[in-house]
Amino acid sequence: MTILSKRGLLGNKVGKLDFCEHCVYGKQTRVKFSAAIHKTKGIVDYIHSDLWGPVPVPSKGGARYLFTFIDDFSRKVWVYFLKNKNDVFSNFKKWNALIENQTNKKIKRLRTDNGLEFFEGQFNEFCKNEGIVRHRTMRKTPQQNGVAERMNRTLLKTARCMLSTANLSKDFWTKAINMTCYLVNRSPSTAIECKMPVEVWSGTPADYSDLRILGCPTYAHTSDGKLEQKAQKCIFLGYASGVKGYRLWCTDLHPPRFIISRDVKFNESTMLHSSSEIRDAIKENNINKQVAFEVNNPHKLHKDTSQQLVQKEMQESADQLDEAPLTQYNLARDRTRRQIKPP
Repeated sequence: MTILSKRGLLGNKVGKLDFCEHCVYGKQTRVKFSAAIHKTKGIVDYIHSDLWGPVPVPSKGGARYLFTFIDDFSRKVWVYFLKNKNDVFSNFKKWNALIENQTNKKIKRLRTDNGLEFFEGQFNEFCKNEGIVRHRTMRKTPQQNGVAERMNRTLLKTARCMLSTANLSKDFWTKAINMTCYLVNRSPSTAIECKMPVEVWSGTPADYSDLRILGCPTYAHTSDGKLEQKAQKCIFLGYASGVKGYRLWCTDLHPPRFIISRDVKFNESTMLHSSSEIRDAIKENNINKQVAFEVNNPHKLHKDTSQQLVQKEMQESADQLDEAPLTQYNLARDRTRRQIKPP
């Protein structure tokens, strides 16, 4: 209307419109989320946390929930696996005691969603006594806990890729997420100028000498007798907590079970070769399909034959067509051709 008024197309001058309640009813939208600014001053000043689950397939240990903690300053991640929602408070106390003992610092602020597991009586009372300020999201607004939500997505999509690559069943999902957490803490993060979370957290460089492919065949040393085999075939599933050893799934034992060993030989080339074989098989399959199509092409079939020979074969095929079984009939070869007459 302002533009039309300036062009002299409206008789009366257009002024500023007052607040219109009906426009609000018809056009109201959600408020835009501004870009977050990373401005935490030190570790454990601000913690993001979330509970994900339940998982349709429980893990080997019966876990159905993923409980995550992310330090805002270093972006280091901790994961816990729970069987029930009721275990949230007990695991939070364990993690809180671990952090305070390692850093000699107390958590200042904790951001979670509005789930009841985070705001039951004992949890609230504990945070008040410890001086932890609670920040919670609005209802149906997970964007306000975006750091934790995006970390859940990163952990899960990487874990799915690992399970697919290693051809492991879904009940190994906790091992895949544990391995993903190990890698995320040692990978550059754009939120902290492409530094490594463990390096920012501890102040020491990350060690990459123990990196292995999840699910690769391994051979753990055994000593069952002088004439017995000296190794058991296993599957690598990550790193054991608290000990310098590898967590393995031993398939030679009956029934199969988890073991921890440091005397391990890895065969990572097997998985690389299998991936190469899959690509070669797909390529060969595509070539075979193309060749089969060209052979069945009637123009390709009769390209190098003379017109006389083709007409003779078609005539013989037409004569024998009624007697041939249906399974032997070939449309490109046996169909009746029209007779071509010169002009």
